[in-house]
Amino acid sequence: MKAIVIERYGSKDELKERNVPNPKPQAHQVVVKVAATSINPIDWKLREGYLKQMMDWEFPIILGWDVAGTISEVGSEVTDWKVGDEVFARPDTTRFGTYAEYTLVDDQLLARKPASISWEEAASVPLAGLTAWQALFTHGQLAKGEKVLIHAGAGGVGMFAIQFAKQAGAYVITTASERNHELLASLGADQIIDYRTTRFEDVLSDVDVVFDTMGGDVQKNSFKVLKRHTGRIISIVSNFDEELVREHDVMAKNIWLEPNGQQLQEIADLLEQKKVRSVVGATFPFSQKGLYDAHALSETHHAVGKIAITFS
Repeated sequence: MKAIVIERYGSKDELKERNVPNPKPQAHQVVVKVAATSINPIDWKLREGYLKQMMDWEFPIILGWDVAGTISEVGSEVTDWKVGDEVFARPDTTRFGTYAEYTLVDDQLLARKPASISWEEAASVPLAGLTAWQALFTHGQLAKGEKVLIHAGAGGVGMFAIQFAKQAGAYVITTASERNHELLASLGADQIIDYRTTRFEDVLSDVDVVFDTMGGDVQKNSFKVLKRHTGRIISIVSNFDEELVREHDVMAKNIWLEPNGQQLQEIADLLEQKKVRSVVGATFPFSQKGLYDAHALSETHHAVGKIAITFS
């Protein structure tokens, strides 16, 4: 099968098209014929070698950890899925990712693709959607009536976080450049702060939950807006200054996504009911050049919504 791989760490030029063996499922795995995948920052961070201490894998490495497609083969002990089922998933993090015509997924990580959305929209959900879901609910314990600040609302994770928080009955605040305000308001943001003209820490207070997707000074200044004693700040980018945590007397957690088919199915149901939507900002073809261009866009940090890769 065709795959886009890296054979060493480095720039986008290391993305190479290769023929590799088709995957074979173990007892509780399925093979998915990939219809679409999407780009996430973990893809190019791993490509550049930033994560090699955490994931010390042999080359070649097939990047990509989002998939939407059709099951083409099932393992011997798979009971809930059959060949022909349309699915999507955030597969386990291995060196055999989704920049390939076929990929393996553990059966408990699968969810049914909503019929009402495209392959590209479905492939853009799992990693970003589960990250937002787990940050807000598993770790942030966001409750109805609470105030949540979601940084970088126009990003792939931010857009899902805004919609999930709104569905949960929270008051949703986000930061974004002015050109994205109308879109984010349509997704459910109650208050949008233009980070280019306004310092969020000057206009906010008594926030229950902060979802930090930026790190650095944004993370440090977020402590100033949290409720003392009961405030929670969840980060997906970096650890915290423990002195700040003690000073503001809040709960602070740096999290790493756990693939979860059951949570993804809950998100799928919201998509099917049109309570949530997947925003695809750009689409590229599955090819060496397509992946190169998609990585280039993702690295700018200015993509609106998700970047999808289509196999059709």
